[in-house]
Order: sequence, then structure tokens, then C-alpha cells
Amino acid sequence: MLAYLRIFAVNHQKISSLHINNMCCCKRRASLKKSELHVLFGRNYSSLPGLIGNDIKSLHSVINPPIAKIRNIGIMAHIDAGKTTTTERILYYSGYTRSLGDVDDGDTVTDFMAQERERGITIQSAAVTFDWKGYRINLIDTPGHVDFTLEVERCLRVLDGAVTVFDASAGVEAQTLTVWRQADKHKIPRICFLNKMDKTGASFNYAVESIKEKLKAKPLLLQFPIGEAKTFKGVVDIVNKEKLLWNSNSDDGKDFERKPLLETSDTELFKKTIEARNTLIEQVADLDDEFADLVLGEFSENFDLLPAEKLQTAIHRVTVAQVAVPVLCGSALKNKGVQPLLDAITMYLPSPEERNYEFLQWYKGDLCALAFKVLHDKQRGPVVFMRIYSGMLKPQLAIHNINGNCTERISRLLLPFADQHVEIPSLTAGNIALTVGLKQTATGDTIVSSKSSALAAARQAKREGEKKHNREADRLLLAGVEIPEPVFFCTIEPPSVAKQPDLDRALKCLQREDPSLKVRLDPDSGQTILCGMGELHIEIIHDRIKREYGLETYLGPLQVAYRETILNSVRATDTLDRILGDKRHLVTIELEARPTEKPSVVPVIEYGESVSEDLLKASQEAIENGIHSACLQGPLLGSPIQDVVITLHLLVIHPGTSTTMISACVSRCVQKALKKADKQVLEPLMNLEVTVIREYLSPVLADLAQRRGNIQEIQTRQDNKVVIAFVPLAEIM
Repeated sequence: MLAYLRIFAVNHQKISSLHINNMCCCKRRASLKKSELHVLFGRNYSSLPGLIGNDIKSLHSVINPPIAKIRNIGIMAHIDAGKTTTTERILYYSGYTRSLGDVDDGDTVTDFMAQERERGITIQSAAVTFDWKGYRINLIDTPGHVDFTLEVERCLRVLDGAVTVFDASAGVEAQTLTVWRQADKHKIPRICFLNKMDKTGASFNYAVESIKEKLKAKPLLLQFPIGEAKTFKGVVDIVNKEKLLWNSNSDDGKDFERKPLLETSDTELFKKTIEARNTLIEQVADLDDEFADLVLGEFSENFDLLPAEKLQTAIHRVTVAQVAVPVLCGSALKNKGVQPLLDAITMYLPSPEERNYEFLQWYKGDLCALAFKVLHDKQRGPVVFMRIYSGMLKPQLAIHNINGNCTERISRLLLPFADQHVEIPSLTAGNIALTVGLKQTATGDTIVSSKSSALAAARQAKREGEKKHNREADRLLLAGVEIPEPVFFCTIEPPSVAKQPDLDRALKCLQREDPSLKVRLDPDSGQTILCGMGELHIEIIHDRIKREYGLETYLGPLQVAYRETILNSVRATDTLDRILGDKRHLVTIELEARPTEKPSVVPVIEYGESVSEDLLKASQEAIENGIHSACLQGPLLGSPIQDVVITLHLLVIHPGTSTTMISACVSRCVQKALKKADKQVLEPLMNLEVTVIREYLSPVLADLAQRRGNIQEIQTRQDNKVVIAFVPLAEIM
């Protein structure tokens, strides 16, 4: 909630755009003067051959190492924890950007949309490829707002590891819990980076405790800070017993000293490091049997003699097994602690071959990829992001889409670097690529080399399934992405009726890009209804329609997406008897509607024993269509019905009756049953976290009580109080 308020405040500051542009120009001019480089304008992400000196790497020079040296990672966190700033520093230190971008100045690489630069937030995930010390890293920077939670979900689906960024002064926050659960669902190994160690109120110990308590994770401390808040100047590398100090005169943080800790010069620091290292060794030994045998055998007398390489290998194993999370710290904005984070990514997070994907054995080296995101480029058309699990992608390659059951041809293959892409001749397994030319492919589609390859894999999967008595094995489709249900909706009107086809086309493109955006037609008024994940989500869609498609649309008032359910079991009977031309259509239905035990968004359909199987075979699709259409509009508010079981007890169909008549009769009977039942309206509840100073706790609690809030607990975070509550969404708009 506070994050929303903060964004609202930023958006409504009355700063003239001219002043901002002048400020940016001044900064750029100053930096150009300093480095004596003559660049025409704009920001350079990668150098062009022969144009600029060798001080910046070209994307054409990205190394193509063996699969063991590839890392596919995401950066995830709560709003304003520093994800984009950390990504910006990573690109700078790896040599792929000329200058350090700033979210406030709107010149970061990964936040390239106009809306992102204006608001200073990440809206859509951006992929970048770079190399670091012989490793190729495919990195995706994800949004922090709950409105764009699908962006995080679909990126985590294809990644092998993740860096979770924390604000060291706040520890685990509301959206941190959400992204952590998403990573748990996809079984992603993680590293924790405690950012903003220079911020007033930063506390390393508090942040580590919150990881233990709220995330129920086992943190492995690989570093601790030298000083906190204003006194933060470096970190101690516990594994190698070294201290890393950043030069206070350095503008970009590239200069730092790595000194071994000595008992003579740093007595207190040395003692603290040895204690922390011994604790780390004991923690890892408890979690890894191979390491425990080594420690108890050779180094039981003195842990100091244990080589750092052995400890690093063991930490890698426990991280990949997801039994613990390494913890590092630093300050991305002040350029401290980012290089050790990059080393940790290559050292502790898994390569693609270390992740166990069961389906790969069915393809035996043939192409298998997952399309996880679609973007619309004005020049190139639809650009599809793909994660290659096996085989190789090349331009002009014909591929088969299992979900759409269609064959398409890739016209071009690109390497992602935010909005700057470089054409490449081929890409091997374990990488993330951009493909141009796929018109039918959508988010979550499984891509293989040909239909025969899919059939061969299906046969192999079936044989494996018979051996293991596993029925699921013949499902060739890679698991797609669960799309959350929208919580807000509003009407959207074009400026004139003549512009309606243009609006429909724009919404179709935006829906393909963002599956969490739903568009439907109101059957009564004929208006187009826009359904989204939040106020910010719908506002961004409206802005994009205006900027990218040149349509000045009008939005109706925002409304909360309510649901309806029933509280008791009811039966209903209906007969439909019509004569159309010389045909008689006669259907008699008896069914029961009752509440489900488990939550279910769609109606659960069951069939009684008395229903003839032959009749069911011929008319099952019509029956299910009728039930689903009846549950789209409930009897109270016209909202969708959920948590309901429909059981069909009697079905009598006259020969020659059309399926449309069967659907109509079933739909009418379900509506009759729903009207007879005791009904209830369901509303979306938000899990709210409010951080407030002690003096204002009482007014905040009073305000939440007025908003029908249900207080769960009140925690203490240093000098502040944190109120955790459930509040109806309608009350906090």
C-alpha cells in the first residue's frame, strides 16, 4: 500500500519536463567532457566496430562457452529494493555499458519503456546477455509490483537460478514473500543480496533474521559488512578470510582492494571472521554428507586449514539442492559489493545441465524449447522469447508448435540486450533467444523441430511411463504459466465507432504480450470490458494504447471483480421442447448444484450413475458448454460463479435434437438451481503491510478498522511498527 502511495506521489510532482531534460543533458555533457569521448547523442549499450575505442565490449563478442559455463538467472525482489540498479551495475562491471545508469534519471538499460522511465519502476521483464570471467550469463530483470506478477512467474519458469534482492533496512517485505513462493513453486535455487547497506537504518542482522523467520530459509552468511548505514565501506569475504574495501574517491566502484585478514593488523575483524567461517563450515556440514565426511576426516582438528575451494564446492551443492541460501551484502547505488555478487552467481548457482528436466531424455538431443514471452516490435512484428532446453536454433529453421499443432519458420534469431538486439547465426541448448517470424506462437507454447520428432518423443515417454507406471509421462507439453485471475475491470471506449477495429487490433496485440490482461464484450451493453491485475496495470495499458497505437481511448470507472458462490445443495429439473421446421428438439435434465470442499474457479462437473454412457459420449461437450456459460453470470451481481459442483442425475434426449438445444437446456437448468440456492458474494482481499512510526500507529489502526480491515499482527522493525492485515480491495482503491 505504501509503495502505491509513494508511486502516486512521484507521478504527481509538478516538475517541468524541460528542466529534467536540461538536467540529463548537463550530466551527460559533464561526463563526456571528463572522458574526452565524442559520441553524437543518446546512450551506447554496445560499441560499433571502428566507431568507438575498445573500452566497451560489443555484443558480437559475447562468448559461447560449453553448457557448464552458462548461467540463466533472474533478479527478483519487492518494489524499490534495487533490482534494476543492481542489473545496471552488473552490466557496467562486465564491460557492456559505457556509463552507470540511474533509475531516477531514466537512463537504465533494462527500463527502456517510456512508462518505466517516467515512473522510475520496472513494468516488463527485460533480458540481457553478457559474460563474466569466462561464464556466459543470461539475466532477466523482473518487476516488483504485484500488478505485474505474471512477468515474474513466466520468467522464473525458464530460469535455472535467481538473485533475491533485499532492502537491508526493511528485510523481507510483502512482495518478497510472493516472489519467494513463486521461486519455490518452480524449484529455483537462490542467492540473497542484502542491498542498500549504506541506507540509514540498514541492519545486516535484522535482514538475516527476517529471512530465517518469514521465508523459513537457512541463510549461509558468506559475507558480513564493514560498517553499516553511513559508515559502510566494504565487506568481509568469510570463505576466503579477506576484506574488500572500496575506494571512496572512485566514482564507479571499479577500484577496490582485496586484502587477506591478518590477526596482527585486524584483531577484532579477524576473530569475528574466524567465528563466522567456523559457523558456516558447521552449517554446510550439517546439510551435505560428502562435505561432513571431509571435515570430520581431514580437518576435524583445525577448520582454518580447510581450503576455500572445498567449501565453495559444498556451498554450490547445498544451493543447487535448495536446502540453504547464500547471503551476500552491498550497496548497488554506491557501487559496492556487486563484483563479489557476480562471482557468487557463477560459483554457486547451477548451470542448465545441473537442473534435472525429465522430459529431455525423450528428445535425445532434438530441439525442445519453451516460448515464455511475446513482444510486438513495430519493425519486426511479433518477437518471441524462447528458452532452449535441448538441440539448436538457427534462422530459417522450420519448427513445430505442439500447443497450436502448427508448423512455422523462424526468419531471424537475435541475442537479447534489453531493447538492443544483435542478430546471431545459431544458439545452443541452455540459452535464451529471441526469434522473429513466428506468427502463431504464444506464451507457454512448447516448440520442437518437427511433428515426427514430437511423435517419437511421445512414444519414448510412453515406454518410460509404462516402466514407471506413470500416466503423466506421455504429456509432452512443457508446463506453461498459471495466469492469475483479474481483480479489476473497467469499460474502454474508442474515440469514434470508426476506430473500434483499431482498438480491437491493439488490444489483441497487448493480450498476446500480456496474458494477464483479459478483454471481453458485455453481452447487455455491447461495450468492451478491460480486466486487469490492478489500477497501475490498467493505467499502463491505457497509456500504451495511446502512445504505441495512437488511439485516445476513454476508460470507465474502475470496478472490483467480485465473485459469487452458493452455500447449500439444491436440485432443479428443466425440459426444453421445440419444433423447428419438421424436427422436434426435446431435452429433459435433472441436476444438482452444491458447494465444493476445495476452492475452484471453474465449476466441477460430475455425472450420476443413471446417466447413459452412450448419450454422454454424443452430448458431453454440449452439456459442459452449457454449464460453463451459465456460471459466467451469477444471480446476485452478474459476477462469475465459483466453488460449485454440478452433478447431472438425469438426461433424456429425443433423437435428432441439436447440441445447441442441449446446451441451452443445461444452461437454463443450472441458472434455475443457482437462483433457488442460498447465495453469497465473494470479494478480493488484499494482504496489506503498513510500515509506520510508533506515534502514528493508532490513527493507522483506526483507518484500517474503517476500511473493514482484519489486523493479523503488529511487528516491530527497529524504530517502526509493521501492521499486517487483510483488507477488502474495494476499500483501498
